[in-house]
Amino acid sequence: MEQVKIFDTTLRDGEQSPGCSMNLREKIEVARCLEKMHVDIIEAGFAIASPGDFESVKTISETIRGCTIASLARSTPKDIDTAWEAVKGAADPRIHVFIATSPLHMEYKLKMSPEKVLERAGEMVAYAKKYCSNIEFSAEDATRSEPEFLRRVVERAIASGATTINLPDTVGYTTPGEMRELIEDIKNNVKGAENVIFSVHCHNDLGMATANALAGVLGGARQVECTVNGLGERAGNTSLEEIVMAIRTRQDVTGLTTGIDTTQIHRASQTVYNIIGQTAPLNKPIVGKNAFAHESGIHQHGVLANKKTYEIMTPESVGIHVNNLVLGKHSGRHAVGQRLEELGFKLSKEELDRCFDEFKIVCDKKKNITDADLEAIVTHNTNIVYEDEAEGYKLDWFQMSTSNFTTATCTVSLEKDGEKKQDVALGDGPIDAAYNAIDAIIQPSAHSFDIFNIHSISEGKDTLGDVTVKVNAYDRTFTGRGLSTDIMEASINAYLKALNRMAAYERKHSNEAAPIKATEA
Repeated sequence: MEQVKIFDTTLRDGEQSPGCSMNLREKIEVARCLEKMHVDIIEAGFAIASPGDFESVKTISETIRGCTIASLARSTPKDIDTAWEAVKGAADPRIHVFIATSPLHMEYKLKMSPEKVLERAGEMVAYAKKYCSNIEFSAEDATRSEPEFLRRVVERAIASGATTINLPDTVGYTTPGEMRELIEDIKNNVKGAENVIFSVHCHNDLGMATANALAGVLGGARQVECTVNGLGERAGNTSLEEIVMAIRTRQDVTGLTTGIDTTQIHRASQTVYNIIGQTAPLNKPIVGKNAFAHESGIHQHGVLANKKTYEIMTPESVGIHVNNLVLGKHSGRHAVGQRLEELGFKLSKEELDRCFDEFKIVCDKKKNITDADLEAIVTHNTNIVYEDEAEGYKLDWFQMSTSNFTTATCTVSLEKDGEKKQDVALGDGPIDAAYNAIDAIIQPSAHSFDIFNIHSISEGKDTLGDVTVKVNAYDRTFTGRGLSTDIMEASINAYLKALNRMAAYERKHSNEAAPIKATEA
């Protein structure tokens, strides 16, 4: 079957959405998941945006060898130079050049005439071509562009050396029928169209991103730009898991395939959600908790008779496994390691040791350990000992006094560099009191709380509590996560990690210029 390439922009378009920022180690962790999934192209970032973005694109380019690595660049020599410096160490580097082509964008954002935009598009594609052969050109806001002018721009980009042409629905405006017609029109009426791959990049403002992307594929596009869990500006982007499983499940309609290892979808989804401190909506297609759940009696009867009655794909096909192995306090390292391998985790000896130690601690508090518990333990104990936490404060102990008729009081003892500090504070509740005591010890810079989120990992009153705290300072978000059967302990550890990261940023980036806001292509 003819293959559709999957271009993942979680680390660029997804990461730039509010509340979804990641540090370098987190980006590498996501990139490794994408590589294991066999994504064709990873857009690692917008290299010109800031020194931090440049560093992450460069590091991912030098680390990931199984995928094409791309960096976004506006149609300026400086952007393109910077993008090349960032991706030149990749096994297969790509420069992704874009310029807006809709009348609205050209007049009010670019303040350029159509002829000037046409000229700039050709010049900058040719400029990027001197660095590498793999050049993608995006006509930003293509779905609101004048058809005749869009054809001229695309033809100029192809003539100048572009090998991939992306026609984005930048603001989620179009409909499936229109998207298919757009791809068919360009392919049939532009000179040189047979020599390039056409791509679609759809946004979900009207809830049609996946439908529009699939329509583009049916119209002849052979690359889809998407993000894990549909992350992205505003309402998000085409969801990687949705478009991949749509193509796979309906091959009778598309006659196409992808190179994606779909059994890695669940792990990639969970990794991204864990990093950004969110959980999947219960009814999220493919990866939501209820995606394969059946409560209706009629549905249950049908599934028991034949799963195909109400399941068009299996949980196993996306990496969700049914656990028949009961793990508990008497389980050994080998059993834990084997189950983690079955769940798709390949850990080093050091990582497995850390996870097993945490597993034993949790076993003292819980009778049985679920797969969800194991996944949470792994995400909290592998690839998360960040450099920006190494010099920070750690919880020594805390004591809480609270009731429904007195003011909450918390005493906290923190340790840093072998020195212990204690303080006590009042609060509107136990968490407020604990955070006030921590602030009294650390005296952090002014910050606001973006998110304080507690969710249970599994079922039962002895479930692990997973707490995410996001604080905002310096126009950046700093995320901390804590895991414990004691939600107060988890809450304290999450806040400490967020403050430690903020302090590390202050030490390292105090003189760094504010990042450039990446325009979505």
